[in-house]
Amino acid sequence: MGEAKRRRVTGEPAPQREKRKHKQSLLWGGGLVVVLALVGLTVYLATPGSGPTTALPSVPENTPPFPAELDRFGVELGDPDAPVVVREFADYQCPACASFARVHEQLRTDYIDAGKVRLVFFELPLSQHRNALPAAQAARCAGDQGAYWAMHDQLFASQSSWSAQGDPLRIFNGYAKNLELNEGRFERCMNSEQRREQVEASAAIAQQLRVASTPTVLVDNIPLTRPGWEQLSGLIEQQLEDQ
Repeated sequence: MGEAKRRRVTGEPAPQREKRKHKQSLLWGGGLVVVLALVGLTVYLATPGSGPTTALPSVPENTPPFPAELDRFGVELGDPDAPVVVREFADYQCPACASFARVHEQLRTDYIDAGKVRLVFFELPLSQHRNALPAAQAARCAGDQGAYWAMHDQLFASQSSWSAQGDPLRIFNGYAKNLELNEGRFERCMNSEQRREQVEASAAIAQQLRVASTPTVLVDNIPLTRPGWEQLSGLIEQQLEDQ
């Protein structure tokens, strides 16, 4: 049972309005391991000859909702009271994340701008990607000037241009210029690593929830097994119907 259906059946308030205890966050972290194991089974059942390929992922009815109090460590886009929440854990240097980022425009157009979905983006720089941390900081520094999502889109669209660079800061400064940001302010933010703590806090949430791979995407409390538009939109529609 997804979060939306649970709220409809039990009368619970929407995630943004409900105050949850810290203990539930820890329980959910352990529960995510079980859910991801079940997701592995779902992938198996979705392989040719093993089950229907169009089946959407699901979670057991007793799966707790995502601890919404953790959303403040990510970057949010959309109506705070949107009925469905999409949460993404991503690494800016991860090729699969760049591929998934292509669906964001349609997600915004079809669901976020319509007030149906709120997106929460958690940065999870992986240790094997040396430029993932500075890229996440670049997005946060751009966010100080109201351009987080513009920088987010630029970083993923141009990933191949900076991912192998020994020092990508010059390229990131160029993106800031193209976005018409205050270049001096952006450079000071990057050089002093003003937003590193925020990025590390976001990554710490992923570790707390035992998210180890990117992209990890959830629609309410249901993890996608194959991140892409077909599964994402299918789950969103399913959760909207369960309101």
